[in-house]
Amino acid sequence: MDLFFVAFYLGMASLVDGDLLIRGPNQSVMEGESVTLECLYTQNEYNISHVRFESFSQMLQMWHSVWPASWCFYNMNVEQVDDKMVLHVSHVASFFEGLFRCVSDDGALSAPNNVSKTLSLKVNYLGQVYLSREGYSSFLGLSQEIRVQKGDDVTLKCSASCSEEPDYRWYKEGNDWILPSPVMTLRKVSPTDSGVYTCVVEHPSASLSKMRNISLVVLPEDASWFETHTGRLVLMTSLVAIGSLSLLVAALSVCIYRRKKRAETRPIDDRSQTNPIYKDSKEALHSSCGDKQPLVAV
Repeated sequence: MDLFFVAFYLGMASLVDGDLLIRGPNQSVMEGESVTLECLYTQNEYNISHVRFESFSQMLQMWHSVWPASWCFYNMNVEQVDDKMVLHVSHVASFFEGLFRCVSDDGALSAPNNVSKTLSLKVNYLGQVYLSREGYSSFLGLSQEIRVQKGDDVTLKCSASCSEEPDYRWYKEGNDWILPSPVMTLRKVSPTDSGVYTCVVEHPSASLSKMRNISLVVLPEDASWFETHTGRLVLMTSLVAIGSLSLLVAALSVCIYRRKKRAETRPIDDRSQTNPIYKDSKEALHSSCGDKQPLVAV
């Protein structure tokens, strides 16, 4: 019986021999912080240089190798340090979040011992605050000021990319009211509604917050249409359309002019340039010489 248990434990030891481990942060990291991941064997019997990092692509739904990269302030480096393979990121970004694992290309190892367990890396981030107005194109967002006529309805929406669903609140400068919502609606605005409004976005579990201000100007009812935000958008769109049309007309004019110029400079089809000229021919040139040799030979 004792020999059986000895053989059993030796068999179990051979199963875990050479297993790969991956180590990294055991909690969420903040965007912009440095992050280090490590791959190592539980036993030092295999060559660590045959080990590589892999990350899982949600878009492609597959694992792919992690290679060193560097641009701007972002730097990702993979190197061997003693008996470990180390992946270091100087400024972690939101796209670095996901699943990681270690894989060994050593032929002495077979599945599943050549692949480590997965490590889930969580990155807390909060993007820029974006404002849009209901009923208007949100492609370019809103400027720092919107001008509306008295009696109009104004609905503003605040949004921001975040690792978790963020918290929103609106408030008006000089007032003590707070609206805990990403959407703020002002019905039938009056001059008293003019002022600076601020949207504050906060990460629910990290110390991250950002804000965006916008100035609302309520015009009198008799104000010209082009003084409003809508009127300015119409004027700007019209100017862009006129400018594009002018460029098109100019381009067509240049094209037509060049084609006409090329047609005017084509060589004239003159048979005298290709046919020999004799003294007695109709195309002969006046000459006092008596030879009958052609002046121009083909």
